[in-house]
Amino acid sequence: MIGRFMLVLHSHMPYVLSHGKSPHGTDWIFESAAECYLPILDALDRLRAQGIRPRWTINMTPILAEQLDDPSFKAGFEEYCEEKIQAAIVDNQNFQAKGEVWMTGLAAMWQRLYTKALVEFKHKWGRSITGAFREFEEDGCIELITCGATHGYFPLLGTDESVQAQVKLAVSSHEKRFGKKPKGIWLPECAYRPHYEWKAPAGEDETVWPRKDVGEFLTENGIEFFFTDSHMIRGGEPLGTYWQNFPQLAELFQRSKQLFTPPAEYRSEYEHYKLFSGPVVFARDPESTVKVWSGDVGYPGSEYYLEFHKQLYPGRHRYWRISPNKSDLGAKQPYDPWQAHELCGAHAQDFVGIIKNTLARYKGQADRQGTLVAMYDTELFGHWWWEGPEFLYELGVRLAAEPQLRSMSGSDVIADEPPRHVIPLPEGSWGEGGYHSVWLNEDNHWTWGELYKAEKSLREMAQTMAGGPADRIVKQAAREMLLAEASDWQFLISTWSARDYSEARFEDHIKRFEQLAAMAARVHKGEPLTTIEEEFLLDCEEKDAPFQELDLSYWAKLDKPISSVGLPYS
Repeated sequence: MIGRFMLVLHSHMPYVLSHGKSPHGTDWIFESAAECYLPILDALDRLRAQGIRPRWTINMTPILAEQLDDPSFKAGFEEYCEEKIQAAIVDNQNFQAKGEVWMTGLAAMWQRLYTKALVEFKHKWGRSITGAFREFEEDGCIELITCGATHGYFPLLGTDESVQAQVKLAVSSHEKRFGKKPKGIWLPECAYRPHYEWKAPAGEDETVWPRKDVGEFLTENGIEFFFTDSHMIRGGEPLGTYWQNFPQLAELFQRSKQLFTPPAEYRSEYEHYKLFSGPVVFARDPESTVKVWSGDVGYPGSEYYLEFHKQLYPGRHRYWRISPNKSDLGAKQPYDPWQAHELCGAHAQDFVGIIKNTLARYKGQADRQGTLVAMYDTELFGHWWWEGPEFLYELGVRLAAEPQLRSMSGSDVIADEPPRHVIPLPEGSWGEGGYHSVWLNEDNHWTWGELYKAEKSLREMAQTMAGGPADRIVKQAAREMLLAEASDWQFLISTWSARDYSEARFEDHIKRFEQLAAMAARVHKGEPLTTIEEEFLLDCEEKDAPFQELDLSYWAKLDKPISSVGLPYS
């Protein structure tokens, strides 16, 4: 035996579910359900039928799970599949009229695939994707872990109560849905912050105050492990220079750095470590990340896989492969599904070889078994890389037959070998450059000033109005705050991916929060709501409806005094 392998999948979608008169837009979540979640369930089902329990560690963010369990998603997804089936039928007829036999077969393929998705969703999984994943966990095939409730970026949230609420709501939501509390968490953007004297990087508040270590929130809520990037385990500084050139980031880095000295001892991403604040941390392996993630040098860039960017409108089915000339959409050649799926097996075998070589090399260096952690967004498999779920299936088959490797979940590894060392961890994330620059920069800096005012306002309302006449209004304000905190908005603003949409979504939640806060203050004083205000509250409750059971105490008071101030971080 040369080592352990851990596959970790992060399943997330910001709140895009449409309700009422002001839809957010739902194509993103319908696409992910049809292209990623259902095919991964199918891969797990086929593995289980062969007696293989691959022990993948799968995160489903609470905000994604809330949407997948919403009746409007279930009805809308069935309509979406019907539309895709009809689009494939129309494509088929058009190809037949042109005498394009091969393309006719591909259109029939799409018709079959979306028919299968619809039938399995309704009849095999009982219209419950989350319930299906729970079934596979209960059967020992996977371990389900959680994430921040709405994927808030923990290191930059403006109050400790906001971080606490993201964690507590995540744990309670997970337990309600999956029958037990999670042992692990995928920190949003794998972003971690130790305790130190912190000052808000946006807004007018110049107060410097001690922040709790993110690990403390995890330990307080029974979470035993999380994941980060390899540079943080090694104790290195962020890459690139943007954080140095943007004053607010530079100040944050200098404050956190004062309490952290790079380790003298060697640390490896193939070891797991315990933090002084309690949880165990795993780090992703860089080499395996590139092979599966990169469209340039990794498997998804093969010329025989399905081309993502070229679609046939109006149905938006894809009929072309990546082809030798990747950049010229006009030169794309027809897709060959048989050749592509044969390639999945070859790539899975190559990946097993990479895992073995990496762990064998580490065992030779350290004279002990290590753990290779391969971490990816779930949506890579099936959405961006159409053949990805089949690759995962082939990987599961090959790893089960490999006597030198053990496939294990996060809890499995800790049970097999508790961490041998206790370490400090620097601040950072898995984003470009390894720090916060994707989520705090000149383009999205303004969002944090708005968030910080709202977070403080919500804390005050939770302390003074919970359980009173304004309780219902404050709870809806908390939903708007949670949705505004999603790190997706800053990410999409930075990358110019759906930038206008992201800015509009963020501003909408903040404006709704502010109006609800003003209404709550008046009701708290004994004034009634006007008819217009009642209609506005109902519209908010219909449009932004996740987490029907909210505990305002999450924002009112921290679990315990900050205990990490005396912990050794250097």
